[in-house]
Amino acid sequence: MSTGNPPGAPGLPPTWSSSAKEMVGCSLGPSRLWFTIGGGILNEVYHPRIDIPQIRDLGIIVADGRGFWVEVKRMYRHTLALAGPGVPAVRIVHQHERFELTLRIVPSRDRDVLLMEIELTGDESLRPYALLAPHLGGTGNNNSAAIAGHRGHRVLWAEQGPYALALAAVTADQQDAWGRASCGFVGASDGWQDFARNAAMTWEYANAGPGNIALAGELPRNSVLALGFGSSTESAATLALSALFEPFEATWQRQIDDWSGWHRECATRSTLSGGLPPECLSQFTLSTMALRAHLDKTYPGALVASLSVPWGNTKEEREGYHLVWPRDLCECAGAFLAVGATREALDTLRYLRATQLADGHWNQNQWLGGKPYWTGVQLDETAFPVLLASQLEERGALDGVEVADMIRRALAFIVCNGPASDQDRWEEDAGLNTFTLAACIAALVCGARYLDPEARNLALAVADYWNASLEDWTAVTGTPLCGSHDIPGYYVRVAPREAVRDRGALQRVLPVRNQAVDPGLPAAAQIGVDFLQLVRFGLRRADDPLITATVLLADMLLKVETPTGPCWHRYNDDGYGEHDDGSAYDGTGKGRAWPLLTGERGHYELAAGRDPLPLLVAMVGMASPGGMLPEQIWDAPPVPSRGLEPGRPTGSAMPLAWAHAEYIKLAVSRSLGKPFDRPQCVWERYAGKRPRLQRVVWCAHAPASELPEGAALTVAVTAPATFRWGFDGWKDIEERRTTAILGLHTVEIDTSRLKSGRAVDLTYRLEPNEEWAGRDFRITVVPATR
Repeated sequence: MSTGNPPGAPGLPPTWSSSAKEMVGCSLGPSRLWFTIGGGILNEVYHPRIDIPQIRDLGIIVADGRGFWVEVKRMYRHTLALAGPGVPAVRIVHQHERFELTLRIVPSRDRDVLLMEIELTGDESLRPYALLAPHLGGTGNNNSAAIAGHRGHRVLWAEQGPYALALAAVTADQQDAWGRASCGFVGASDGWQDFARNAAMTWEYANAGPGNIALAGELPRNSVLALGFGSSTESAATLALSALFEPFEATWQRQIDDWSGWHRECATRSTLSGGLPPECLSQFTLSTMALRAHLDKTYPGALVASLSVPWGNTKEEREGYHLVWPRDLCECAGAFLAVGATREALDTLRYLRATQLADGHWNQNQWLGGKPYWTGVQLDETAFPVLLASQLEERGALDGVEVADMIRRALAFIVCNGPASDQDRWEEDAGLNTFTLAACIAALVCGARYLDPEARNLALAVADYWNASLEDWTAVTGTPLCGSHDIPGYYVRVAPREAVRDRGALQRVLPVRNQAVDPGLPAAAQIGVDFLQLVRFGLRRADDPLITATVLLADMLLKVETPTGPCWHRYNDDGYGEHDDGSAYDGTGKGRAWPLLTGERGHYELAAGRDPLPLLVAMVGMASPGGMLPEQIWDAPPVPSRGLEPGRPTGSAMPLAWAHAEYIKLAVSRSLGKPFDRPQCVWERYAGKRPRLQRVVWCAHAPASELPEGAALTVAVTAPATFRWGFDGWKDIEERRTTAILGLHTVEIDTSRLKSGRAVDLTYRLEPNEEWAGRDFRITVVPATR
């Protein structure tokens, strides 16, 4: 065997496995590993101490040593099956004219180790060879590898900083299984390059790195591999070897027993009834498994958006979707409630309490431990934890978790910053968005019960005001789209924040930030599907004329029919998706259809009195062969060279946890005959009807310009202040200091005797400053229309 580094450049750029995963899994025991399957081999494995992948993949080459060799993941001629319903222990069979290769992959329950059983049948001249690409610390850079002897055993190991892995192998009688082995630099002297150049394994390098390295080793036709992770190569080897000294079948069966027991326990509390076709019921179990596999072990209740990197085969990116978005997290926690996994949902609420910021909101997204990544503000992400607490309370499942302080701070943040949000749920534009507003209004109503009487009254007044104003702020009439589609009006994707006081703001250009060239569309010409949340949360009825008109327009502009069923784009001129030629999104592209939006449409169909089953069936068809739901599906002619087929997953994130949550909730909602996550208190207050505007809550950050005749008026700022006001050109001037309520500092102005055409003039002075705001504000009294 050679010693020292093999030929190659340590700085070669690393490559990543595809974003598309066929399966994800973990153990339910102390082991904290997550794993993914793609291309019929082991893809990324996530280290127990950090939330980023630690290998690119662990694959197999089959060769005869005389010129024939094949890398099985490139054949893509395999079948994949679980050990049992909803059990992430995977059996993969690769078929070839000369052989059949069977892999069984399962995590150890008690150790941070993944086990792979290998069985090769067919041509007796063939042997399997393992190929391992470490990405320790989440990167292919600066990894070092060695073929080592460890306490009488042969192991392949690698390390980078505080991270290490070891790959050990044994025969059926638990004897060392490695034959020849080598490590090298990717693209220059790794095992794949050896086969590509020599059609056989001819290199045996003992060490490689630091750099982007890979390991390779020869195996007998029957063996078991163990991939262990630790803080040193020695600790990783100890874990891997000790896992191998238990029969593989025992580990396999333990995984089956643990997961089957968890599913049975959940089923006793689930609200899912019968009536689902077998393929939909199977997907329900798979989606439940996928969500449970995403839950973290170190931070119970935390869950990343996806165990994948969108278009991860085109770039090196540590973050991807390996982050916690509070919105996605709460959507998934709601799905856990729907399947009866109350403990998991409650853990999420505890995690959210622990990671709430002092001012009441949550990070846009964060690492599992709570360290912020992006720090933008999305008001729906402040509302959803309140709704989760309310869901748990409705079911008597809070189990001693005190939520009043969390809710008070969250609602204070919402009223002090809304109704406009710095970002919509797609993280792109500031303004007034129907999805965001639906979540905030519902949270204010649901959370009001936890507040003192004064704060409760204010929270409900704000909720009523925003709900009554939705059409005034976020809908348009008489536009070219109205004329061309013969509809009276529709909700827009995002209205500029100025629309609170100026309807003309809807004619201003709203940027589309993921296009190479902004199309320059005004807000009034952009439509999304976010308005459906108004129906789902009980703020509007499914047959509301403006809702039905917007549904019609959304179907004309955003709906696509695919071989697997209907699906919808997020909004017109979206640029987040592959380019027309199928090349990866690179900051620009063309938005594709999202399966989770098929699920959202299913909830609307249910509210409209129609069976959403066809949309559940469509979502099943959009999943991978292993049942993983993607972020997006391809909605254009096939691009065979890139593996893109209409109605099938793209290179976007897969699995997307939120999509699985949406599928689960739609299936359960169908059983209930109503949306599972529609808050009961919201339905009792509004019953889907727009309320009459009885009080305007004027805020300095969202200053209303009109007051319906007969409506009350509350004026507010976010710090102690003195308000001065008068009528019809500063007549009958009054002044009053504010009262602090729910983060706002408010004054009530008596407008009971004001008739249409009159006006309130006002300004304010923040304390301790002696200067006034520097401008006057006018609120005109208008006829009460409702």
